[in-house]
Amino acid sequence: MIILGIILLVIGFIAGISILWTIGIVLVAVGAILWVLGAMGHAVAGRRHYW
Repeated sequence: MIILGIILLVIGFIAGISILWTIGIVLVAVGAILWVLGAMGHAVAGRRHYW
């Protein structure tokens, strides 16, 4: 999700399409939040991995 957000940010910046820029920022932010929650050991969306 973070990688997709970064790709959309780059495409939106180069092409000058503001909606891609906005969607990219949202995806990067949500991806970072989910990544931090997963790293802290919280169950994200009801999923818990035991490893």
